[in-house]
Amino acid sequence: MTDLNPIDDTTDDYSRFEARLVARDQDATRVVTADIGETTARQLVTELIDNGMVTPVPGKRVFVHEPSGTAFDSSTQLAVFHQGWTAACNADKEGE
Repeated sequence: MTDLNPIDDTTDDYSRFEARLVARDQDATRVVTADIGETTARQLVTELIDNGMVTPVPGKRVFVHEPSGTAFDSSTQLAVFHQGWTAACNADKEGE
């Protein structure tokens, strides 16, 4: 039996390749919330208000996220929270 030439040995290559593919797949399925700008946040909050998922409280200058009951004083915070909340709800549904 001859010794394997380390240059020709590709057994670790497959493992590294598969690990990179899995990491790429996980990155693709994660919800990115840090990249929400002010304009995008305002648009999302307006849509949520129109759909009845958010109630603005004018006297207190807050938004209430109706499904969770959480209040926010910033449209950006609300938009980030809603995207994370939606992703968590979708993950729970997929896990069932």
